[in-house]
Amino acid sequence: MKMKVLIPILTALLISSNSYGKSISEKNDPEKDKLIIYVLKNLLTRGHYIQKDLNDDFSEHVYNEFITSLDPSKRYFTQKDLKEFSQYKYKIDDQLKKSDISFYKLVYGRFLEKIETAKTTYKGLLANPFNYKKNEDIDVDYDKAPFAEDEKGLLDNWRKQLKLQVISKIDDLEDLQKDKAKKDKKFKKKSFKTLEKEARKEVLKNMDDLYLRIEELENSDWYSTFLNSVVGGFDPHTTYMSPRIKSRFDQDMSGKLEGIGARLQREGMYTKIVELISGGPAWKQGDLEPGDIILEVAQGDGEPLDITGMRLDDAITFIKGKKGTEVRLTVKKKLDGSTKVIPIIRDIVELEETFVKSSVVEKNGKKYGVINLPKFYIDFNDTKKRNAASDMKLEIERLKKENVAGLIVDLRNNGGGSLKTVIDIGGLFIDEGPIVQVKYRGEPANIKNDTDSSVQWAGPLVVMVNEMSASASEIFAAAMQDYGRGVVMGGKQTYGKGTVQNLLPLNYYVKKYPEDLGALKMTIQKFYRINGGSTQIEGVYSDIAMPDRYSYMEFGERDLDGALPWDSVKPAKYTKTDTYSNFGEVVSASKERINSNSKFISINEYAKWLKKNQDDNTISLNYNTYKDESEERVKEAKQFKDIFKFNSNLTFTSPKYEVPLFKKDTVLKDKRMAWHKNLKKDIYLDEALNVLSQLKMKNNYELVKK
Repeated sequence: MKMKVLIPILTALLISSNSYGKSISEKNDPEKDKLIIYVLKNLLTRGHYIQKDLNDDFSEHVYNEFITSLDPSKRYFTQKDLKEFSQYKYKIDDQLKKSDISFYKLVYGRFLEKIETAKTTYKGLLANPFNYKKNEDIDVDYDKAPFAEDEKGLLDNWRKQLKLQVISKIDDLEDLQKDKAKKDKKFKKKSFKTLEKEARKEVLKNMDDLYLRIEELENSDWYSTFLNSVVGGFDPHTTYMSPRIKSRFDQDMSGKLEGIGARLQREGMYTKIVELISGGPAWKQGDLEPGDIILEVAQGDGEPLDITGMRLDDAITFIKGKKGTEVRLTVKKKLDGSTKVIPIIRDIVELEETFVKSSVVEKNGKKYGVINLPKFYIDFNDTKKRNAASDMKLEIERLKKENVAGLIVDLRNNGGGSLKTVIDIGGLFIDEGPIVQVKYRGEPANIKNDTDSSVQWAGPLVVMVNEMSASASEIFAAAMQDYGRGVVMGGKQTYGKGTVQNLLPLNYYVKKYPEDLGALKMTIQKFYRINGGSTQIEGVYSDIAMPDRYSYMEFGERDLDGALPWDSVKPAKYTKTDTYSNFGEVVSASKERINSNSKFISINEYAKWLKKNQDDNTISLNYNTYKDESEERVKEAKQFKDIFKFNSNLTFTSPKYEVPLFKKDTVLKDKRMAWHKNLKKDIYLDEALNVLSQLKMKNNYELVKK
């Protein structure tokens, strides 16, 4: 975003590799850890949106946050440990000023000891049956639970948590038996004793897998947890990214990666192919299949490297690579168990599910377009490449060729992305004018305008949102609402993230340091609607609110500790589009339909029921009582089992340009067919189409063509 704005502020931070402590060319990890703290501290205090003192309150936050991050379920630390840790409770701020990490080293060292003890603890507890007749409960709201007084109390915490896992698994196995017995009258049910033993065995395997993954984590991973406890003290969206996480973030934002185009997962000691990305190098090469196990990796003609037992992130590092380079995978085939060497030329892989897609549907004799935008993506390394704004513009042009009479822009579950792309996308629907206001610390708000007078879509518009629509999604929805350009409908209010983050690579501020230090994603701005109000905390309230499962849940920015407050700035100068002659009538009619619709009434009752269950954190560890309570919940849930069953009887199709692609790419065809099937069952989209079909433009208009 605006790196150049921060550079003057932080010029004094630039240091050489020999100016901090003793020479860091020695690649001494403790010195590297201190250096990262030093850079982060200066960046945060000089550039973060809020000016925060590193004082005792801040110290207490870091203290509590780090300990909780390591031990959220109260499985490792006791009050005795906390007493020892507490010597630093109000000194961490002073340590940070000196780049001292004594607190981290003490807690992390103790944590490693506790991890080793835990492996013996859970294995011992799962070696024998629990007492399932004992009347006792467990409170699973671990945030409010105290740490155990001593090792005896800690062991009891472990016992209760493992017992709950086993009880839950027995319950699942019994239900599975019932289903089999219904289908097969000759099916012989297993005894409780047998099921209990199977349940403990399965929980033991799950715990072994968990601790195998924990053992793969390195000091840098746990140190990142500590660093995030520090930077999170400024606000929930300021985070430290290790080099590995930064790489994933870049890939996620661009929707692209360089590699073979396969999704991998760890299975025991092995790296397994889960899915081939449609159109990617592995998909085109044709020999690699889901379920295959990668045993060795060679770079071109180089010596193969055995990746058996290697952590997944490290294995992926060897498999990925620059476009045009060759990787040779020694693979154990799923089908016949044979071993085969598969050469693949790496390439740019586009993750299609990240990108804009559209569908055409006919309702009441007219065609309408549905555009799904999963995120506001951009390649920060090359902003001229494919991005959400250029793709949206192209998709609208394609839909105009289909002669659609209205558009739905679906931003449900869209968590945001690039500020630049949302400004550009907002400009596709208005001639010109402000889209959003952004404000740095201590400065007046800066108005961001659409300066392109052309309009890509001038017709009826509905914007769909829900509680997980955040950040850039809220900017777009708010702008369309403030201009009166479209109807915003969905959840009662969006997520409420009204802050802007900048990504700052730490190596930029440390000259000639040989290793990657990671990056800081830091909140540098707040954004505001053009009407002056912030979307922070409040989000965007829908013109037409529809009940959903999250209606009563604690969800959104307002429920995050340390979230920045709502405030407002001076409104920007803008003129409402005055687009519709019947906006109020359409909104009112939709609300009446929703309030009288039996499906929406049931969904609202379901949301209340979910909230009630969310608030009930006490679970019985007496198996019979657990079973009774579980059956009661199942019985209650049955009244809601059909609430999301819906069929609009509408036919959704791909735009004509996609049809030829399906002949070459059957995977893409299958994905689109599945999406269209889901659109047909989407009661929220159906009501959005009702609204769209009823909107009347105020004046005779013609779609503007660029």
